[in-house]
Amino acid sequence: MTARPSYSCALAPTADVVDKAKLAERLGYQRVWLFDSPALHGDMWVALARIASGTDRIGLATGVAVPSLRHPMVTASAIGSIHELAPDRLIVAVGTGYTARHALGKKPIPWADTVRYIRQVRGLLDGEVVEIDGRPCQMMQLHGSGASRPINVPLWVAAAGPKGATAARELDAPGVVMTSVPAESDRGWAQCALLRFGTVMRAGEDHASPRVIEAAGPGYASIVHAVWQNTGNAVDALPGGKAWRTAIEAERPENQRHLVVHQGHLSQLTERDRAVVTAAGPAILEPGWTGDAASIAARFEEAGAAGVTEIVYVPAGPDILSELEAFAGATEA
Repeated sequence: MTARPSYSCALAPTADVVDKAKLAERLGYQRVWLFDSPALHGDMWVALARIASGTDRIGLATGVAVPSLRHPMVTASAIGSIHELAPDRLIVAVGTGYTARHALGKKPIPWADTVRYIRQVRGLLDGEVVEIDGRPCQMMQLHGSGASRPINVPLWVAAAGPKGATAARELDAPGVVMTSVPAESDRGWAQCALLRFGTVMRAGEDHASPRVIEAAGPGYASIVHAVWQNTGNAVDALPGGKAWRTAIEAERPENQRHLVVHQGHLSQLTERDRAVVTAAGPAILEPGWTGDAASIAARFEEAGAAGVTEIVYVPAGPDILSELEAFAGATEA
């Protein structure tokens, strides 16, 4: 019999993130994953440290750490610091940085560079001498100055697409993070976390309900952002897409448009995004997991049958606490 996935949540590193994490702990969430997009949110590692100190047992995870933002030694030291605060509660997932990099006007990091970075961090955590930028490096903290090596924190891979899956296998990663249910040819991972945005529909709600727009809208808007980022004017084919693009172009010159497109990514709607979400009508219910409690519970079963071991729910909108409560309740429906 296929095991039912556990449920976790992914949050932005906001000032009130500890309150959200405490509620998640009470509601039975396995882990709190934190975004790593410094142009859009607060610092991920600071927030992880605050959660580690403010909770008792809930797991902690990076969702996901972006190599180019920090030297491998900085990441290894941060991992050691969180591990000291919350032993055996941290996993570190690393990816190419799609949103975080685009928000800086850069493309995601090549997979070869990401693999090298993960290997460097792993070597540092294991206490090895690692060559970085042509020079040998090693964690040198004496007793009392940092975590003792080896620092046994799992390093997962955000395995988006075939190249990501290949990288995860090359690294023999203990776990992967995905954004869609794995196809039959891409299963068999020991640990597989699936990121899902959306909202649990309450009685009488539909796509036009203000709460649904605010809670499910950011997930739909992230798709609009991606279409624009990848194919530019193709966003015009989406309902309200041309007006959305025109507003972007009127607000910023071409070399600055990346500074506004991804604002509110998977967390809240800008006025510009609210307009395109509203124009989409029922289509905002299609991506992610938006539906009544019974449909959410059924999707858990389907994901488990596809080899997913952990659902990472991404709540959005102005009332994250209520979203966390509703999703936890739906897992038992």
